[in-house]
Amino acid sequence: MPVSIKLVSRRTWRAETPTTAYTHVPGTEGVKIHYTGGHVDPRIVTDHEVCGTLVKAVQAEHMAGARAEPMIDIGHNLIACPHRRVFVGRGPYAMPEGNGPGLDGAHYSVLALVGSSGYTEPTELLLHAVRDAIEYLREHGNAGTDIRGHRDGHDTNCPGGPLTAWVAEGALRPPSPVVARPAFVQPTPRTTEVLVKNLPVLKPGDSHRHVKTMRAVLFARGFEPTNLHNATYDPADTDLVQKVTQFKSQHKIPVGVDPLVWDAACWEAALT
Repeated sequence: MPVSIKLVSRRTWRAETPTTAYTHVPGTEGVKIHYTGGHVDPRIVTDHEVCGTLVKAVQAEHMAGARAEPMIDIGHNLIACPHRRVFVGRGPYAMPEGNGPGLDGAHYSVLALVGSSGYTEPTELLLHAVRDAIEYLREHGNAGTDIRGHRDGHDTNCPGGPLTAWVAEGALRPPSPVVARPAFVQPTPRTTEVLVKNLPVLKPGDSHRHVKTMRAVLFARGFEPTNLHNATYDPADTDLVQKVTQFKSQHKIPVGVDPLVWDAACWEAALT
């Protein structure tokens, strides 16, 4: 099944150009999970700009050799953030740097933007992003099914306690939240809706007791017909025809095929 993933391109996060070409790998046994370590600003959970700033800082640190020998680029293939976005680092089919001496060719490297102080507990969206990255590398980089933490086979605290525990339990996706459907509440109809439901559609030529009702509501709304008591909707009654036309025009009631039909919309407007 194709992976649905929200990638942040190198151009978008304004990555520096690698100092030399990557070492190509035809695929890997799987993926190793890393964390940033150090302090991560807790605002990263609500402010996505913090994520881009941190990714830029990690790249600068790696290329400057702040922790080891200078690297040609950010050391990770993909970087997952707590907004379920995945930043492109070296991408698939490129050997990472930082898994440990002699270990880089066996596993891709996925960095989770979580630290050892500040923001330290990976949220569900971050874990989803890490899983998105893993599945993307399987689909597009021939990664195997092995998932390990950086500390597996290398003396380090990375990727920290919470991610290490998550990996040990199978690195499973968090369960999707169950959204409860609101209970259906039968709306209470407005009084006018109840009245209109029981009132007829009147057309020129009809004789009905509610033609007198129509004349009465026109009178109540300021469109006074000359005859208030005739129960026949006489199309030759030019005064009544004029009042119906004026009423429908003022209330912006669509005239439809016959501009003189007195329908539910007219009753609703007159009784509201």
